Amino acid sequence: MTATTPAALRTAAARFGAREAIADGPARLTWQDLLDRVETTARALIADGLQPGDRVAICAPNTHHWVVAALGAQYAAGALVPVNTRFTGPEITDVLVRSRARVLFIVGEFLGVDRLASIDPAALDGVTVIHMDDDLSALAERVPVEAARARADSVTPDQVSDILFTSGTTGTSKGAMSAHRQALGVAAAWVECGEVTEADRYLIVNPFFHSFGYKAGILAALLTGAAIVPQAVFDLDRTLELVERERITVLPGSPTIYQTMLDRPGERDLSSLRLAVTGAAPVPVVLVERMRSELSFRTVLTAYGLTEAVVVTMCRAGDPAETISRTSGRATAGFEVRIDETTSEIVVRGPNVMLGYLDEPPHEGWLHTGDVGALDADGYLTITDRLKDMYVCGGFNVYPAEIEQVIARLPGVSACAVVGVPDERLGEVGRAYIVGDLSTEDVLTWCRDRLANYKLPRSVEFRAELPRNATGKILKRMLRDA
Repeated sequence: MTATTPAALRTAAARFGAREAIADGPARLTWQDLLDRVETTARALIADGLQPGDRVAICAPNTHHWVVAALGAQYAAGALVPVNTRFTGPEITDVLVRSRARVLFIVGEFLGVDRLASIDPAALDGVTVIHMDDDLSALAERVPVEAARARADSVTPDQVSDILFTSGTTGTSKGAMSAHRQALGVAAAWVECGEVTEADRYLIVNPFFHSFGYKAGILAALLTGAAIVPQAVFDLDRTLELVERERITVLPGSPTIYQTMLDRPGERDLSSLRLAVTGAAPVPVVLVERMRSELSFRTVLTAYGLTEAVVVTMCRAGDPAETISRTSGRATAGFEVRIDETTSEIVVRGPNVMLGYLDEPPHEGWLHTGDVGALDADGYLTITDRLKDMYVCGGFNVYPAEIEQVIARLPGVSACAVVGVPDERLGEVGRAYIVGDLSTEDVLTWCRDRLANYKLPRSVEFRAELPRNATGKILKRMLRDA
C-alpha cells in the first residue's frame, strides 16, 4: 500500500486515469483531472511560501473544492487542519491560533453565516486566506510542476498528515495528529471491510472535516478509485435524488439518515445501493433488516471509532443482522482491543493510534477511550456506557463540560450541569439543569451565539439545587436517571 497521500493520488491517477473521481453537480473530475488540480494548488501554496510541515486549515462544506484543497496541501508537504463548519467565530479562531495555521481555505456564506467575518482578525495575522473557488493558476505559474512533484516526493509515511480537533472532557479541544501511514492505514482497513472497489460510487454526506468523511470517505476513494459524490448537508430530497441520478452504491451515515429514508418509501429508484456503514447510536435489528429489504443495501455494517484512532472495530460482510445490531464489530486496522478489568473501559493500541495531541508529549501504549464495553468470545465489541459524560448528537460527539463553561459565564447562573437525553431523531440531545433566576430563552440565546448548533441544549430545567456528593461534585447520574 502507498503510504503517503501524494503517492496514493499519483497511483490512483495512473490506475484509474479517465474514470470519474468526483461528481459534484456540474463539476466532473477524472482521476487525472484531480491530480492536475491538486498539483496546481500545491504549486500555488509553494509560491505563497508554504514550507513542509506548515498547517493548512480548511473551513468549508463538502465540495470538490475541499478535496482539491486538502490533497493539494498534503502534496505540498503541509499538514491538513479540517475545521468544523458548524463552529462559531470564537471556536474557529481558537483552532486557527492553536494549530498555528499558515493558510486558511474558507467558503463564503454557508448555512446563513459568513465564517470569515466571524473570525477574530488578530487570528488571521500572517495567515493567507484563500476562498474555496479562487483561481490559483496565476500564482501556480511561479512554480514549475517539477518542484511540486519534488515536494510531494519529500513527504514521508511518518510525517504528520492531519490534525483533527476533538473536544476533551475538560471542555478544551485537542488536536489529534496522525501520520500519512496511519491515515491511509485506517482508510485501507475500512475499504477492506466494506469491499469497496473502483466500481463504487460513494455519496459522502458525512462532513469532510470529520474523520468519517475525510479518512473513511476521501481517502477510502483515493485508495480504490471509487467515485466521490459530495453532499454539503444532509437533505432527504437531495440525497434520494443523488442516489437515483448518480447510481450511488456506498452511503455511510448515522442511523437517523436511513430511518429518514425509510419514511419516504418508493419515491426514488434506490436499487443501486449496496453498502451502508453506520454507528454512533444504537442500531435496532429491525432497522438493519429494513435497510436490506426496503433500501436495497446488500451489506449493512456497524463500526466503532474515535478521532484519535478513527476506525477501531467494524463488522464484516456476511455478519448476521443480530451481530450488526448488537455489536460494533471486531478489531481492524491492526488494533488490539481489550477491556480494563477494573473499570470496563475500552482501551486500544496499535500502529494506527494517533501520534499524539498537538503540543503534548507523543502518545505511547494503550489509548483510553473513555467508553465502557464488553468483548464476546469472537472479539466483537459491544458499547455499554461511557466513562466520560460525552454524548452523541446527530453523529457528533458533544462534551457537556464545554457547554457548562459557556453557561457558567451567563450572569445569573449559580450552578449548571448538562447531560445527554434520548432523542428519536438525533440519538441524544443536551438538557441543561440550571440554578439561577433566568428564563429558558435567556440561556438558549446566550448559547446560540457561542456554540455550534449540535452543542446547543435542546431543553432547560431550572432547579433550586443540583444533587451533589459529599465532596460537592454534581451527581449527573441522578440527573440522567430523572
